[in-house]
Amino acid sequence: MKRGIILLLTALLAVFTLAACKSDKESSGESASANVEVNEEGFPIVDEEIELSVMAPGTGIAEWEDMATLKEYSEMTNIKMEYTTPPLSDFQTKLNLAFASGDVADIIYGAGSSNLTPAMEVDYGEQGVLLPLEELIEEHAPNIKKMLEENPDIKKSITTIDGHIYSLPRVSEGSSSYWYKGPLWYNGRWLDALGVEELPKTTDEFYDLMVRFKTEDPNGNGEADEIPLLDVKMNSSRAWFLAAFGMKEWGIEENDGKVRYTPITDNYKEYITYMNKLYEEGLLDPETFSQSDEQKKAKGQANRLGIFPDWFSFFTTGESEEEALNNPMFQPLTSPVSEETIIPLNPGINRGAFSITSENPNPEASIRWVDYFYSKEGFTFLNEGPEGLLWEDQDGERIYLDTPEGYDSSEDYRGSITPDYGIAAPTTSGPIEGKPQSEFEKFIDSETNEKIVPYGEVPFPLVYLTAEEQKQINSIEVDLTSYVEQMEAKFITGVEPLSNWDSYVETIQNMNIDEYVEVHQAAYDRWSES
Repeated sequence: MKRGIILLLTALLAVFTLAACKSDKESSGESASANVEVNEEGFPIVDEEIELSVMAPGTGIAEWEDMATLKEYSEMTNIKMEYTTPPLSDFQTKLNLAFASGDVADIIYGAGSSNLTPAMEVDYGEQGVLLPLEELIEEHAPNIKKMLEENPDIKKSITTIDGHIYSLPRVSEGSSSYWYKGPLWYNGRWLDALGVEELPKTTDEFYDLMVRFKTEDPNGNGEADEIPLLDVKMNSSRAWFLAAFGMKEWGIEENDGKVRYTPITDNYKEYITYMNKLYEEGLLDPETFSQSDEQKKAKGQANRLGIFPDWFSFFTTGESEEEALNNPMFQPLTSPVSEETIIPLNPGINRGAFSITSENPNPEASIRWVDYFYSKEGFTFLNEGPEGLLWEDQDGERIYLDTPEGYDSSEDYRGSITPDYGIAAPTTSGPIEGKPQSEFEKFIDSETNEKIVPYGEVPFPLVYLTAEEQKQINSIEVDLTSYVEQMEAKFITGVEPLSNWDSYVETIQNMNIDEYVEVHQAAYDRWSES
């Protein structure tokens, strides 16, 4: 009994000691809630320098602490950042380990929804690891607040089911922001050689041109080495051909409020029948499902490709930007089963770009730090850095400087001075005021406005699932996706005959596809009604 009393007294003493220590910390301003005073306008953000930690994906071009933009911004804000930047290819693994160990940085920057997934936002938000941002935005982030007020779709696309915002997005404006995938490009030299003056607008017309590409020696070398259509595992061109058969997505999509799973529809059967025809006749590269991106580019630089995917055509062909002006973008097709021209459209919102964790001792300063980048001035600074590197001001005119030696391109050089390169940096991007458009940029704008914008539809909005819904999806999705990927390749290459279509559909139905669709329908209904 005496031993029990002693243990009890010891425990009580420990509780009182901890409480006293906590009280002393709070009174001395050492608690996480006792932040430094934040200046609500202008710079510096704080009068007394503070230090915060940031975890972000690195692109390998430069160390973040050496980037001129971040060094300048540190001076402007009086906020010093300690950066942890694992390679982009390893970032999600490192981020998961940080969450699991509890050793997470004050700020998670540039992750994007592929690394800091919507499910992770919900999970770590509910656990209290990620801080809700809406009150911080209301009080300390006028640029973000304005963006959300003017764009209700952005606000509801980043607000989780519990009503909180745990992560800020990268919002993109401008031509390429509409692209759901990188475009398909025609080889302009081949079109000229064959006297093609109008691009195909139907699947039948496209087939006829592919036959001409294969049989009429458009590269002029006297050899039958032409590859009319090429891709790497259909990952880039699939969306364009699905659209020809009336589908916006390879999976879940919404039409007039109704959600469906496209890989079991009759439209999808028509798509794989058509692609199988192209494959069997040698019009689709026989190495489509086995080659690498490097092999694709080698074929392009040898002038063996008629139509091919890439962000810009000269990335594949090796031509100059000026020469690439002759390579037109793919014209969306219609087909006998879909006479309305559609093309999937990017919503222009990449979630998961900026989060504040519970480790952060100064969330108010942190939200002010990122808010600047959601202004036009802030995006320009983030994208192009301080004066004297990429540009300089000459009598009020923005003049662009030559790229220093040692860099393959101006973009590589830009990636050495700013983090806004190759990742989902939190900002509202768009055309930079005062920056002249190159002829190639004008070409991209024209092609996009002619061939994508008039026909574009977002396949499915950015939604959040409940924890229970996410559990249901996880139990279905991995096997479902793997099976559909395998069967697409088998159907197109003829390894699996199309006569087995009904068996394929039955297999998917047995994978609880009805439940999968119902969950997404419920999520869409919530999004639509919010």
